[in-house]
Amino acid sequence: MWAATNVLLLAPPLSYAELLAYRVASPRAGEWTVAISTDERASDAVDALRRYGAARNRVGIIDAVTKSSVPTLRDTARAKFVTSPLGLTSMGIKLSRMVEDMWKKGVMADPPGPMPPGPMPPPIRLSLHSVSTLLMYAQLEVTYKFLHVITNRVKKLEGIGIYTLNSQSFDRRTVATIKQLMNTVIEVRTDDGSDPVEREFRIIGIHGRTTPWIRYFYDDGTLTIEE
Repeated sequence: MWAATNVLLLAPPLSYAELLAYRVASPRAGEWTVAISTDERASDAVDALRRYGAARNRVGIIDAVTKSSVPTLRDTARAKFVTSPLGLTSMGIKLSRMVEDMWKKGVMADPPGPMPPGPMPPPIRLSLHSVSTLLMYAQLEVTYKFLHVITNRVKKLEGIGIYTLNSQSFDRRTVATIKQLMNTVIEVRTDDGSDPVEREFRIIGIHGRTTPWIRYFYDDGTLTIEE
């Protein structure tokens, strides 16, 4: 539905935006997902994706959290580690390697016919949680350049990228600059005065329209969306 789309998930704190992002990024049949995590360990990101039915062998994680406390960690085919969210160049290189590996495995799993027009890369979904953390470590211009490379890569792969950003931590210029790289925005709002807390989102820019507000709920580790 959102082929070759980059989505900014603009949400306030305590809105469980990362779970919304993982729901969007969870691979469908025949797809692969790469999650770049600057806020939580690889195991937590994998667990979140698996709650939405993602098979472990269809998920790859680039973890910019764990190696700072466990420096002896070594990369594997499905988990690669960066020392900190400052390592933007390393993130980009490891993303390229992981996508290439997924491409090779995708072609092997579903080989092209005898007269193919050329092997197509398998559909990729990318989650980056979060842009907010990158902006805390690097200047806006540096973060923008990194995201420009990543969003272009998603377009070339005809994939879906979703990037979380705290809507209350940055000024309008910063938010507007990041929005320039996106095709679509998922905007989240919360009502902390209600009991239970009400959380809603709407999608801006899909097919040139804005959806109505849609409620979602978080209960005991599970996020559900109102039908």
